[in-house]
Amino acid sequence: MTIDVQAISDLGPDDRAAFFERDAGIEAVRGDVRDIVDRVRTEGDVAVREFTSEFDDVEVGNIEITDECERAADEIDDSIRNAIETAVANVREFHEAQLPDDWQREFSEGRTLGRRFRSLERVGVYVPGGSAAYPSSAIMGIVPAVVAGVDHVSVVTPPADELNPVTLAAIHIAGADAVYSVGGAQAIAGLAYGTETITSVQKIVGPGNKWVTAAKAEVHGDVEIDFLAGPSEVVVVADESADPALVAAELVAQAEHDPNASVVAVTDDEATAEAVAAAVEEQVDDRDREEIIREALANDASGVLHARSMSEAILFTEAYAPEHLSIITDDDESILERIDSAGSVFLGPNTPVAAGDYASGTNHVLPTNGGARVAGGLSVETFLRSTTVQRLSADGLADLGETITTLADAEGLEAHAASVRLRLDDETDR
Repeated sequence: MTIDVQAISDLGPDDRAAFFERDAGIEAVRGDVRDIVDRVRTEGDVAVREFTSEFDDVEVGNIEITDECERAADEIDDSIRNAIETAVANVREFHEAQLPDDWQREFSEGRTLGRRFRSLERVGVYVPGGSAAYPSSAIMGIVPAVVAGVDHVSVVTPPADELNPVTLAAIHIAGADAVYSVGGAQAIAGLAYGTETITSVQKIVGPGNKWVTAAKAEVHGDVEIDFLAGPSEVVVVADESADPALVAAELVAQAEHDPNASVVAVTDDEATAEAVAAAVEEQVDDRDREEIIREALANDASGVLHARSMSEAILFTEAYAPEHLSIITDDDESILERIDSAGSVFLGPNTPVAAGDYASGTNHVLPTNGGARVAGGLSVETFLRSTTVQRLSADGLADLGETITTLADAEGLEAHAASVRLRLDDETDR
């Protein structure tokens, strides 16, 4: 069998650790990445070109390829351009709905408080390359930044002897301001510290391999990042009403991303579990990326799990905190209400994860490795900073004066208390 069927109750400590303690694998390359980052920081374009030649086996002419992206958008097939434009429009519409309004209101007489939102000025988006082209990742990283109002969106994407024109076109259509043909740790370092060609940024977002992720960890503190994402993941929660072929299709689809992808189906019906595993076996042979899929399915963090009850299935899923959660059950909304930790949720048999990957409008840059327990995916808020605003009248300060000075005195911060008493005394003298 291509994928194992196991009972949740039979999982031992090592089995549970494989499911719940997933690792992006960055520590193994952290030392090498640190050296790359340091050299790019000090040597700029020279180091970028050297590492590009060494790791990508490409001699880059122009590092900046912004014009090449614009040409690609003009030259690609009309059907592909229309698909990109539709996806961009849907992602833009969803993210525009996230834009917060500035506000102020009076909480008590003489005490007005508020909050305002402003975008970052410069952000960098990593768009993966390698064994597959990812125009969708360009859309997901760039569009929210543009919607948020970021002044300058820089994109880095790995070089190749022939750059993928669909990815380049998507980068342009999504709204990037500058595009650089550089990938890996050297791309992250270039965005973080700038080179003669690459503009430095305030924040770096976007998924990548373990070298990219380790580099984001290395530069974090000098620049902000979104989060440290590992290989792709999906959990499908199913009951006896689910079509096993649809459940299997979700597992196979996610498995084709990466040999280290984690794909799990969990069901309270033993017959459904067996049928899902059989359906996976039937579908794998028809896939172009069969070898990658089979490696992912054999991953210790992948499997078809039989739960004794739907409550046990839900507890497992909550503990797993998946990047993608598909719920294919008779009552998906009630199950969703019982699960708090998931990056993005796909409800019902007609909502494949691929819809969110490409064109439904939600963002597919999502936390992995249990990150959904504490964080959400990429959004407009990723590119915003907030400022609180307050105004007190003389009466408003008088109402708070004793509270402020008492607490300041208790903390031993006499000057804080004095800054309030001075104003109160001045008011009394008038």
